[in-house]
Amino acid sequence: MSLIDLANPTRFLALAARLSPWLALVTVVLLAAGLYLSALAPDDYQQGATVKIMFIHVPNAWLSMFVWGVMSIASLGTLVWRHPLADVAAKAAAPIGASFTFLALLTGSLWGRPMWGTYWEWDARLTSVLILFLMYLGLMALWRAVEDPTRAARAAAVLTLVGALNLPIIKFSVDWWNTLHQPASVMRMGGPALDKAFLIPLLVMAVGFTFLFVTLHVAAMRNEILRRRVRSLQMMQARAYQGSAPSGGATSQAVGAA
Repeated sequence: MSLIDLANPTRFLALAARLSPWLALVTVVLLAAGLYLSALAPDDYQQGATVKIMFIHVPNAWLSMFVWGVMSIASLGTLVWRHPLADVAAKAAAPIGASFTFLALLTGSLWGRPMWGTYWEWDARLTSVLILFLMYLGLMALWRAVEDPTRAARAAAVLTLVGALNLPIIKFSVDWWNTLHQPASVMRMGGPALDKAFLIPLLVMAVGFTFLFVTLHVAAMRNEILRRRVRSLQMMQARAYQGSAPSGGATSQAVGAA
């Protein structure tokens, strides 16, 4: 089934109904395995048991940027390719991405307190991720503020593509500026710097959280399509009622004749 086929909302709903149970099952298995492996991971010789916050923090931090990337591709689908479900995908992803970003900020603060001696520091990485979270909130507010779905989709697509400029800033902030945040230790030129005892649980958790996003995203897209169908039916009923209702002048004439 191609992307053109999925442009039909009915076909997408049918596919989502078949995939959702399997996606949920894979998500539960991966997250359960990741949590089990994370519990078995040894304490770090410097950070102690607090290093295990990494298994929650890092996947959420990755997904905070990944979801915005997905929304950026969907925005291109709205503005360039005019894909009927592109704006649905972007709108459905925004609250999920905001949740991942919030969890990344929260767990990062909890991890930073014993490591840096403070919950928050206005360095480049932390500040740019906070800006990303605020952009998620602004995007969600924009969707709610504009009543016309077509205008809202185009405005949100432009804002999303502009906000994508923040992604490389987040990624390379530790290389461009002197920050408290450690540099990349998994995706780097020389290979992962983490020991396998930490790397394997981290990767399993990252894949598990990615499947969690896919599962939630498919469900949210399904709900958004159904919501729009209900809205369309309500508008049709309202127009039909207005067309069948007698005008004020006709009513007055009828009363006068009586």
